[in-house]
Amino acid sequence: MSNYFIILASGQSKRFNSKKPKQYNIYEGKPLFKHSLDKAIKSKLFKKIIIVVNKKKEIKEKFPKNVSIIIGGKERSDSSLIALKFIKKYKPTNVLIHDAARPNFTINLLKRLINSLKKNKAVVPAIKSKDSIKYKIKNQIFNLSRDNSFLTQTPQAFKFQDLYNLSIKQKKMITDEATLFIEKNLSVKFIHGENLNTKITFKEDIREKLTYFGIGFDIHKLIIGKKLYLGGIKIPYHSGLKGHSDGDVIIHSIIDSLLGAMRKRDIGTFFPDNSNKFKNIRSPKMLKPIIKLLNSNNYHINNLDINLICEKPKISKYRDKIINSLSNLLDLNKDLINLKGKTTEKLGLIGKEKAIACEVICSISK
Repeated sequence: MSNYFIILASGQSKRFNSKKPKQYNIYEGKPLFKHSLDKAIKSKLFKKIIIVVNKKKEIKEKFPKNVSIIIGGKERSDSSLIALKFIKKYKPTNVLIHDAARPNFTINLLKRLINSLKKNKAVVPAIKSKDSIKYKIKNQIFNLSRDNSFLTQTPQAFKFQDLYNLSIKQKKMITDEATLFIEKNLSVKFIHGENLNTKITFKEDIREKLTYFGIGFDIHKLIIGKKLYLGGIKIPYHSGLKGHSDGDVIIHSIIDSLLGAMRKRDIGTFFPDNSNKFKNIRSPKMLKPIIKLLNSNNYHINNLDINLICEKPKISKYRDKIINSLSNLLDLNKDLINLKGKTTEKLGLIGKEKAIACEVICSISK
């Protein structure tokens, strides 16, 4: 049984408001249309994959031999028919037609569609609407029941010959191939679609999240008789960390990592160690304006990975308390904070239990 996959990527993208058609805009690291192509290739379900475009010169990559690029028509339905005529000579059994503007379908959906074609001539994925739906007839507005309304998606799967016979007779413009069957009162099998398989229509649909990374590091000597603070909490220990502030190396490293990710220099810029104003300041108070700066610039923290480097105290005893403290201070889900205890195998000041160091990597987005 031969399956063929048609990717419709020749639209003019009038609503996308861009000089470049949306199918060629970069989405999550590659052109929008390529997400669909890569999944079709990776699935190994198709004898041939056809990309329908408006200009071949927009595609500069070379693809496997089973991928063909052809020129489409003025409207979506024209492009679909051109592609069907192109593959007719190969005598396909099944054909799936997909809009390049839907990059987030899964290979599992492809498998379910093809499997459903064993007993059906037309198979279409659909999901229920999350919104209330209104319908206008002349000047009257009607409410449609969400229980009886659903949203169709692509890829849509068909027995080739049945779809081809309907397509060549179609005179008016259609928005999807399922319409051909529905208007002729022919059976269509609807299967459960995928909520993430949404269509990119407007430019804001494709706007990517900007993500930045920062590294923080701090080290302080241990001195007997001083209180030890780590991650904002007091740790029972005979020594504490020497510093202009309370010496909390975890919070200091977090501050530096956040400032680094925001490209805002370093902790010393905000809290100089030659200023009496910050003498013996608790580190949570130092963290507070940094979080305010983060929020005012519309960033949010994705995650933190923390290495606390010391021989003693053993961090495993206090890991949960420290993570809970940081979660509250940062207003961040504790599942997004990872804390690891490391040693230097008795080497150097840390190995001799005379210092504690910390390093942090953070990820932030806006």
